Amino acid sequence: MINLAVQQIMLGTVTGSEADARSTLKKIKAAGYDGLELNGFMIKPTSFLVRALTKAAGMPTGKGGKFDWLSLLKEADLKAVSVHEDLGSIERDVKSVIEEAHKFDTDKVVITGMYRFDYRDVALVDELCRRFNEAGKALKAEGIQLLYHNHNIEWLDCGGITAYQRIVEGTNPSYLNFEFDSYWPTEAGVDAVATMKLLGDRLKLYHINDRGTKVIKTPMTPILKSDSMELGTGNMNLEAMIEVAKKAGVDSIILESHKNWIDKDPIKSLEISCNYLKKHVKAAILD
Repeated sequence: MINLAVQQIMLGTVTGSEADARSTLKKIKAAGYDGLELNGFMIKPTSFLVRALTKAAGMPTGKGGKFDWLSLLKEADLKAVSVHEDLGSIERDVKSVIEEAHKFDTDKVVITGMYRFDYRDVALVDELCRRFNEAGKALKAEGIQLLYHNHNIEWLDCGGITAYQRIVEGTNPSYLNFEFDSYWPTEAGVDAVATMKLLGDRLKLYHINDRGTKVIKTPMTPILKSDSMELGTGNMNLEAMIEVAKKAGVDSIILESHKNWIDKDPIKSLEISCNYLKKHVKAAILD
């Protein structure tokens, strides 16, 4: 059975207090989700700089660094499907990352595209692959899988192939696999379905979102920018992507959007998206 989950970054505006977090998680469970994908910088105290940069990127982190997230999840009957951590933290203190994953009873740690990293540089990307393999090897020894989450910058040319292909080919499937986010490559003009098929059984988690344009009032110009939308209301070929994810045997399909929510309400937005997921993931499996 595939788990349906929500990425914790969606909840920054509705987790201002522990009571808010408790209420929010109960609503997520009631909507039909099975779990939450946690972020290391949201479940423990982090520096002001990290929180400020994340907020500046349009993703407020909330005030949950001191909350007892383990108890909150148990109370809401939600599981932690994975934890996002940065590569530097794994390399500096792998023991703490392992303890964190074990604490939340998850066997998946996810790292995202590197900040301020030149994905066009072959030597740098090859060195990054080596680091991924080393980090993944250390985690695997403790029963934890290391996954890589993409954005769109990985589709820059890197020595005649994309940086993403170089990462796929340059890493050991025993030590690194993938959490594929279909929104970002689609935004870059990449065939996300084909990429998911390329990953095969290295696709372990699937980040889902829809893409389109939600217009509240007449725009100043006729040029509209794309943005995230509730599942099934945008222009992405989500049904095909879900089928590939199911065939790959992904453990979880995880919703993530940062803004442009209907009525500016992340809870209402994730409820609408869950109706789509229950129809195209849960109902299809049960049939």
